[in-house]
Amino acid sequence: MPIRNLADIEAIETQPLADRGLPQTTYEALAAAAKRTPDARALSFFLTPDSFERVFTWTYAELLADVTRVANAFHAFGVSADHPVAFVLPNLPETHFTIWGGEAAGVAFAINHLLEPSLIAELLRAARVRVLVTLAPAPGLDLWTKLAPHVQTLPDLRVVAWVDLSPYAGDAAGPPRDGEPRPPASGLEIVDFRRALQEQPSDRLVAPRGISQASSSSYVCTGGTTGLPKIAARTHGNEVFDAWALAQILGPSATQRTFFCGLPLFHVNAQIVTGLLPWMQGDHVVLGTPEGYRGKGLITRFWEIVSRFRVSMFSGVPTIYAPLLDLPIGDNDVSSLEFALCGAAPMPAKLIESFEAKTGIKILEGYGLTEGTCASSVNLPEGERRAGSIGMRIPYQQMRAVILDDDGRFLRMAEIHETGTLAIKGPNVFSGYLDAEHNKDVWIDIEGEPWLNTGDLGRQDEDGRFWLSGRRKELIVRSGHNIDPKLIEDALLRHPAVALAAAIARPDAYAGEIPVAYVQTQPGTMVTGQELLDFATASIPERAAVPKQVKVVPALPMTGVGKIFKPALQQLEIETVVRAEALNTGATIAEVEHVRDARGAHVIRVRTDAGVTALRSALDRYAFKSEVLEGTISPSTGEEAKS
Repeated sequence: MPIRNLADIEAIETQPLADRGLPQTTYEALAAAAKRTPDARALSFFLTPDSFERVFTWTYAELLADVTRVANAFHAFGVSADHPVAFVLPNLPETHFTIWGGEAAGVAFAINHLLEPSLIAELLRAARVRVLVTLAPAPGLDLWTKLAPHVQTLPDLRVVAWVDLSPYAGDAAGPPRDGEPRPPASGLEIVDFRRALQEQPSDRLVAPRGISQASSSSYVCTGGTTGLPKIAARTHGNEVFDAWALAQILGPSATQRTFFCGLPLFHVNAQIVTGLLPWMQGDHVVLGTPEGYRGKGLITRFWEIVSRFRVSMFSGVPTIYAPLLDLPIGDNDVSSLEFALCGAAPMPAKLIESFEAKTGIKILEGYGLTEGTCASSVNLPEGERRAGSIGMRIPYQQMRAVILDDDGRFLRMAEIHETGTLAIKGPNVFSGYLDAEHNKDVWIDIEGEPWLNTGDLGRQDEDGRFWLSGRRKELIVRSGHNIDPKLIEDALLRHPAVALAAAIARPDAYAGEIPVAYVQTQPGTMVTGQELLDFATASIPERAAVPKQVKVVPALPMTGVGKIFKPALQQLEIETVVRAEALNTGATIAEVEHVRDARGAHVIRVRTDAGVTALRSALDRYAFKSEVLEGTISPSTGEEAKS
């Protein structure tokens, strides 16, 4: 039965979740799917946008066989619940094998391969990783070259498994040639990933673990309070439930659907929405190039790829929808597309409306966080969708806006349309951070039960829809990449001329948000913003976190208790963007003011006596809410004078 409203979600919940017969583990979920449809397509992969006709495909039986081989190999290498396997890989079939095989053998740790090698090494150390899976050295691939000096002395690391890309390119595999990177001279054992697989049985787990729903399955990095990201620990029950619950929202299909995966597999969205979810339903996943949406030419040929593979659904962040909107569909048949999911960053309502009007494809904007496994709410494909809303909660997961006191303690549930802190409780909520010190203030005690404090501000309307009102824990979300402001601030504060530093998000029409920093200098010192930017760039390990600009100001705005008041800086950045767009469009601004609408949401109101339409269109590309009004302000009375 299609889900059209909150009442339909509540109707599903009349049957206890325990009676639903969900698989206990992710391996059991894959095994059940392989048993139902062993010969159906499960996974397809192509190496480049220009070679998408050369496809490598696994059936469900073949997918399970490779996952089983990987689990057995990892067990032989010493992977366990206490000593995970980590992968530092782009999007490859082997990345999926590592995720699900790693969860069967012990714990799989997803690490962003774009991080600086020193930071990757610290994450490996913190998680006591036993096996590292990464790319084999080859011309043009320097990932291992950069990693090798940093991982040789890690105390728990024993095995490095190399994944060779040459079979996908049609080249003959072979040992490194002269001049290529060599294994480090250390106690690490270097193995060929595929060769290790072939040495293991594919029809059974050699040493099956006693895994339950509560057993740890994966570690995923999320925004931290220090330079090292927090490591969130998820369970098998978290992942199986979240994939199943989101599938209930999306609804059944009479035929096999095809899900396109373009987001990185170190991200929970790619793992669950374009991985476990479709496989639990017997659907087909297309993995599009190692770089996904970042790959050169992928977006340019996207509609061709949709037509070729009869894609039913894809998931992305706002930065991919804007270029797709400008890309002609031409004579490509995209009638197979049912919907597209959007999350990880706010999406401008105007972009949603324009995209749907042009393509006829429904965009389902949703909300989730790593600590909630992936999805917590989503707009209903069969119900009324409202641009800007993050939709309805998923079945069996509770979600409320709550009012907290100054110490973060629960006072009461928020009223309808009253903004509060979003809190969730359900089978998808993680078990905590690997470092117990990070678990402080994560939980809210509500009538004796722990709810996850998401840190996001939001409200619920009379129909049960949720609306975000503020950013989570001040994170800067750049193209779906979470950036901890403290990472930037700590780098700047190491400069002897810096007294105070504040990193915030500048709205960006492409990336959603980009980091910028404000600095107050020590008395009597002289330093430029460019000098500070160069200084910070040298020590910030995440390239995405390098600020676009550092601004030196006489004094940072402060609260009454002496804390830096970032909302004032964020308003300045919004105004900067507005004035820049006015300059670009030829609009003449009379006044810019920050107001609250009837629902309490922040709105930037702009009055201009020229270029209203052009400026309005330009600002509609941003996630912040804006109003562009025609009129000037009378200098004598301060009152609006209509033109």
